[in-house]
Amino acid sequence: MIDGIFMDRLLNVMTAVSALLMALVLASLRRAHIRVEYSVSWLLAAAALLIVSCSWRTLDAVAAFLGISYSPLALLLVIGCVFLIMFYRFSLVMSKLRDDNIALAQRLAILEFHLQTLKHPVEKS
Repeated sequence: MIDGIFMDRLLNVMTAVSALLMALVLASLRRAHIRVEYSVSWLLAAAALLIVSCSWRTLDAVAAFLGISYSPLALLLVIGCVFLIMFYRFSLVMSKLRDDNIALAQRLAILEFHLQTLKHPVEKS
């Protein structure tokens, strides 16, 4: 009986958290605080959490598919996997941005060098 009450509360909290995450992402998208390509990832993650947390049956099916006998553990595993995928994706994005930033700094340095040589031509001896 206690396990059922715990499970209901856990599912209700997870449903509220996933709905809140969706609302925050949509509000940030509307105010242009987040780009569309990133908001899609967050919305998919929130939708996955909402689907898993919407009922006992769904969570039990996921737990049975994963071979886990304790459903709350399956919920934590799904949450961890979803956010691990999100963090990996954003690590890729940050790595690409860092590489682009380095290339941009190098191109700027080359342009500054060319400007300096145009302003002050090197005298040939």
